[in-house]
Amino acid sequence: MALSNKDRRLRIKMRVRKDIGGTAERPRMSVFRSNKHIAVQIIDDVAGRTLISASSLNKEIASKKVKKTEQAVLVGDAIAKKAVEAGISEIVFDRNGFRYHGRVKALADSARKNGLKF
Repeated sequence: MALSNKDRRLRIKMRVRKDIGGTAERPRMSVFRSNKHIAVQIIDDVAGRTLISASSLNKEIASKKVKKTEQAVLVGDAIAKKAVEAGISEIVFDRNGFRYHGRVKALADSARKNGLKF
């Protein structure tokens, strides 16, 4: 029986997550992409808490009427600026089962350009 897209992504997500994890020194940056929006969190897995988050639903990003890829770039800028202000410069990137292209890649490149190392 074939897997649904959701089950397939969940399997990929678990396969990736068994090898990566976030610590206080190098937290994990997890990306979630829906059909309309994109969200990102910086997570300390040891403490089990979200340190910083940004989303395309934030007022300053949602007010700009841009394409979804450009929206991802804005979210990457926002998360990188918040992380640098909080003293986080190195992270582990978690693509969360999504392919590393398109909006996910645009977000990652934008975060790298604005000071995050991964």
